[in-house]
Amino acid sequence: MKITSPKLDAPHLSANERALIRCQAALELKDRGDYVAAENVMRPLWARVGDRPMLSGLHASVSAEVLLCVGILTRWIGSKNQVEGSQETAKNLITESITAYDLAGDVLKVASARIELAYCYWREGQLDEARIMFNDALTKLTTEGNTRANALLGLAVVLWSASRFDESLRLLTDNASLFNKIPSHALRGAYHSQLAMVMRSLTPRGKTVEQFKQVLKEYNEADYHFKLARNVVFRADVKNNLGFLLYQLSRFKEAHMYLGQARRLRSSVKDKVGIAQIDDTRAQVFIAEKKFKQAETVARNAVRILEKSGHQCLLADTLITQGIALARSKQSEPAQFIFQKAIEVAHQVGALNKAGLAAITMIEELSDLPTDTLYAAYDRASEWLAKSQSQDLLWRLNAASKTIFVKLRTESIAEVAVAEDPIEALFNKPCDLQGEVLKFEGRVIQRALAKANGSLTRAAASLSMSYQALAYILESRQKHLLKDRTPIRRRARRVSASSPNTEQA
Repeated sequence: MKITSPKLDAPHLSANERALIRCQAALELKDRGDYVAAENVMRPLWARVGDRPMLSGLHASVSAEVLLCVGILTRWIGSKNQVEGSQETAKNLITESITAYDLAGDVLKVASARIELAYCYWREGQLDEARIMFNDALTKLTTEGNTRANALLGLAVVLWSASRFDESLRLLTDNASLFNKIPSHALRGAYHSQLAMVMRSLTPRGKTVEQFKQVLKEYNEADYHFKLARNVVFRADVKNNLGFLLYQLSRFKEAHMYLGQARRLRSSVKDKVGIAQIDDTRAQVFIAEKKFKQAETVARNAVRILEKSGHQCLLADTLITQGIALARSKQSEPAQFIFQKAIEVAHQVGALNKAGLAAITMIEELSDLPTDTLYAAYDRASEWLAKSQSQDLLWRLNAASKTIFVKLRTESIAEVAVAEDPIEALFNKPCDLQGEVLKFEGRVIQRALAKANGSLTRAAASLSMSYQALAYILESRQKHLLKDRTPIRRRARRVSASSPNTEQA
């Protein structure tokens, strides 16, 4: 698109009309993935990401439109160029536009802006906040069209990000007719791409080419629409996902071919975050090929980029990949550090499903974990992944419970032999796995309290968990151990220094 087109600079247009035309043109360029051109179109009104737009002389409704447009561009461009704090800046601009629309009583524009705000929260990994905002917007968007489709798509993405795959699939399939009717090829492509990702997530272990046919069909449909939308960035995403799918089918050469295409497309628009995502997939292919050194190098470089981008969920995913590469290179201590970093990153933004995935992967990959770390990882993961709809994740969680059971059983065998009748120990008895794990949990905590002379703070530290987490376990499922901790000492109420009854030491 020619930036200084006559339509944009027509002298007969008012300042308000020119501003609205520039916003429309910029958002159309954004949908094509041409962020540089989009930014240039807005140049007379907006200097760069991080700056406020110049609203002097504009009508209040037009100012709101400019704020929303700049907020959307800040979200995309700031993410692509790793501009620190760009998501927060985008949220502030969009929130300001919502206030203006709200004052004008424009309910539909408020809903539209809240959709964009929800996407900001999703990018930061704040899934609950994003889900609430998408749902709130949908209650106000009763008419079918691009805006309602955008909200439905965003909600489906959030549900998928939270591993609520069945709900995400149901939402997408129930609204298939809407997405088939909307004029936006960018949104239609995003719909088919997201549908493919959800289907892939629901595909069980032992998958075959036949089971992936529909997934491949959806990806190809997505690529078709993105080509019509002339969106290079989204086409790169599809090729990255196709590469991942082929890697799962052990077709590594084809996987690298698609990933190479994806990387070239992302490089053409200088999108470092997108390249990092593709490199995460490349690292996973290298791991499958047992090229662990190459995998760790590629993943480590991707982590460096994502650490600056603000994409905490993507960062957690790539840290998990790096941890696997290190673990399989027999570098246990660095691998444990990276896995725990992934847990921390995901936990900080409330992406508990990803924190749980990191914890489970650490158990699977590191056979020499300290017992307290092993148990803490399983305990947290079992809680964080309890509502997961992924059969694969639930299968892995069950396998991890067996791993921890064997480890704790081995370490406590002497204690068990003393506690049980040797003859009784030879009899076949029903085994309640969760009950047994609960017993061993109690024994591990009891030993930690004994070593710490009943200090809950020191015991929690030795178990690699927080004081609050250990206190919760004691009060909820290990109440018989409350007697082993030191008594809770209530702090004396502070008396104001200005009180006449205050005694001086």
